[in-house]
Amino acid sequence: MELPIDGWKIRSWQIDDVRTLLKYANDARVWINLRDSFPFPYTEADAKAWLGASLLQNPETAFAIASPDEAIGGIALQPQYDVYRKSAEIGYWLGEPFWGKGIATLAVRALTSYAFSRLDLVRIYASVFAWNPASSRVLEKAGYHLEGRMRDAVYKNGKITDQLLYGITREDLLARR
Repeated sequence: MELPIDGWKIRSWQIDDVRTLLKYANDARVWINLRDSFPFPYTEADAKAWLGASLLQNPETAFAIASPDEAIGGIALQPQYDVYRKSAEIGYWLGEPFWGKGIATLAVRALTSYAFSRLDLVRIYASVFAWNPASSRVLEKAGYHLEGRMRDAVYKNGKITDQLLYGITREDLLARR
């Protein structure tokens, strides 16, 4: 899969993305804003395991955010199940050299549109650690709405913080067009 986004793209992960995963994912400033399932330090074994799993996805829901030359981050949907089966959680990260350039907002908008057009979803949501206002801005610029604050919900790196819940519905996206 490949979605162009203003000089950047969302594309399928490739086995040769190991080098750039190590280059951008092995960064404490990236890791601090992600769940603990995203390892730090990020090793070559971690990169190979992630890429191996990504290549087996069906349907494909995890993608690289890329420049014309290399993967610079990742974006994924996690479809939910049971009574939440019409929802998916979106998550994303970028290598630090690419922060503040609007790339994450473009990627979230593009994957949100793609997901609503290709998957049987009604709602997409994202969770943001309260200490990460940049991620909140990404979601707000992409049309997501703050739906709530879960107090003291996150324990990361020895600290407790609130978690902010953002969401967008298929109806919201259609109304925006």
